[in-house]
Amino acid sequence: MYIYNITIKVDNDILHEWMQWQREEHIPDMMDTKLFDDYKFFRLLDVDDSEGPTFVIQYYISVKDNYDQYIQKFALAFREKALKKWSDGFIAFRTLLGPVQ
Repeated sequence: MYIYNITIKVDNDILHEWMQWQREEHIPDMMDTKLFDDYKFFRLLDVDDSEGPTFVIQYYISVKDNYDQYIQKFALAFREKALKKWSDGFIAFRTLLGPVQ
């Protein structure tokens, strides 16, 4: 099991529209790639939210090849779409988590 972990700090000015976009468009589009088995959407607690809240979306992947396919075929287009829509209203960083043997 692998987890594609995306941490996003969202500006308060776009928060409600961004949340709606995540739930109704972006996350369904990610799941429609058929490369992820499931996902979880979290809000970080006990952090300074004065400039906006921080969220984590974790996409669960059964085999690493699915992650590699996502990066090769979809990642750039999804990132460009988000930047075009929200510009500098958010900052995100992405990590891949893998099992410890």
